[in-house]
Amino acid sequence: MTAVREAHAGVLAGTVGHPRKRRPRYALIGSKAAYLYVAPFFVVFAIFGLYPLLYTGWISLHDVSLLNINKMTWVGFHNYTSLWTNHFFLNALTNTITIGIISAVPQLLMALGIAHLLNYRMKGSIAFRIAMLMPYATSVVATTLIFGELYSRDFGFVNWFLHFFGVEPINWVNAPKWQSQLAVASIVIWRWTGYNALIYLAGMQAIPHELYEAAAIDGANRWQQFRKITIPSLRPTILFTVVVSTIGSMQMFAEPYLFGSGTNGGGNGQYQTLTLYLYQQGWQYNHLGFAAAVAWTMLVVCLVLVIINAMLTNARGRRG
Repeated sequence: MTAVREAHAGVLAGTVGHPRKRRPRYALIGSKAAYLYVAPFFVVFAIFGLYPLLYTGWISLHDVSLLNINKMTWVGFHNYTSLWTNHFFLNALTNTITIGIISAVPQLLMALGIAHLLNYRMKGSIAFRIAMLMPYATSVVATTLIFGELYSRDFGFVNWFLHFFGVEPINWVNAPKWQSQLAVASIVIWRWTGYNALIYLAGMQAIPHELYEAAAIDGANRWQQFRKITIPSLRPTILFTVVVSTIGSMQMFAEPYLFGSGTNGGGNGQYQTLTLYLYQQGWQYNHLGFAAAVAWTMLVVCLVLVIINAMLTNARGRRG
């Protein structure tokens, strides 16, 4: 024990006798320069991101009109509590969720299948990849206008095709909810399937080929390889696309707005989304405080849905 104490004392004495070296001056300057390099991002984010977010939250606690924004009356959380008893808000929330589901689920499944086919060597794969990006590169306005013509009641291709099966012409813009929402969802599916397919393809190409070779030696066919190797390896990528699709569904505006030619989302609000409802309340009815409450509620709902998606994906990964 004495020897240990003496050795410990010697170490302490050596530490005291040899003070810690100071960092070179150029190292300190370099660390400060790093903060200067990243400072513009935080400045821009604070001005155009954080400040509008906080100011919107502040406005949501007031009764304020867009016509006189300087006159605000404090109402606390009244705008938030009145949302959940408002039929139009609940209708828009339900529409947003249902359109998001019927557009995201087929879209991601189709993208996964297309990526799996493109992952194998095939002639013209580069041309197919470029074609996959064409809908994404096309203007959403042009896309929606074209689909509006396809779903035209009297001269649309969709009704012309359906009449061979004995279906009467459908007025898709003012049709029942499930038909109108299916039409709007088809626009989203067409526009984003190729984009997600390329993301999945990039993830598949990062999977080591040796795993497939070992599975083939063990007698696994391509479907078994897809289930046991590709899907588990793509779990983080799939979670990313699900999160992005969820956020995109909450922000859906142009497709239902242009398809229905207004913020009502059809004659009975069949496909009025939260963004349409927000725009209607804030910029048509001038209820800016109420619209700000809708915006913050959308943020919270989006965060909840993203957390649920992450929990479900992680739980499935632990079971797998």
